[in-house]
Amino acid sequence: MVVAHEGGRQVSSREEMLARIAAANTGAETVVVPRDYDRAPLTGAPDVDGFAEAVEDYRARVHRVDADAVAATVAELAGPGARVVVPAGLAPAWWADLADLVIDGDPHTLTALELDEIDCVVTGARLGIARTGTIVLDAGPDQGRRAITLVPDHHVCIVRADQIVDTVPQAFAILTADRPLTFVSGPSATSDIELDRVEGVHGPRTLDVVLVR
Repeated sequence: MVVAHEGGRQVSSREEMLARIAAANTGAETVVVPRDYDRAPLTGAPDVDGFAEAVEDYRARVHRVDADAVAATVAELAGPGARVVVPAGLAPAWWADLADLVIDGDPHTLTALELDEIDCVVTGARLGIARTGTIVLDAGPDQGRRAITLVPDHHVCIVRADQIVDTVPQAFAILTADRPLTFVSGPSATSDIELDRVEGVHGPRTLDVVLVR
């Protein structure tokens, strides 16, 4: 089988191709990639301000509140008359002020059509990464299954300050590979060939982060 062309000559042998690549690389300078980024677990206070700034850079909205103001803030962000879904494991104190509430999980898991009728989803988070402004979900009880954060157009995510780490390596030191991990950096968005940004294509159009002091 012909696999490549070189100067008009067919190169039909995979071994010959690999030999040519090896010859071309002979004498090439070895590039040392620095790996000196911080892998150590976070020992001091997390960079909460840096996290908030990075999240806002992604066009998400950050709301810093005390613990006793979470419920009122969530209700205000959801808006009057909004139909809101929460995972079964979300702390009731966080959704106590919601009027039209649907709980996803035991005993009833919402279908895709039912989720499509939801205006807003409220969840917790596994952790936040300050350097990248990223929120990580791992389908924990306060976050629920991935579908509930994909279909509704508005996601209100509650992140405690003590859940924030500074770097991605620090995050992976905490996360476990047996959980379904979702990394959220701002509202869902995409761009076409002319770089016209369109939000809400693959997930929520609006992301509100409630940062609990």
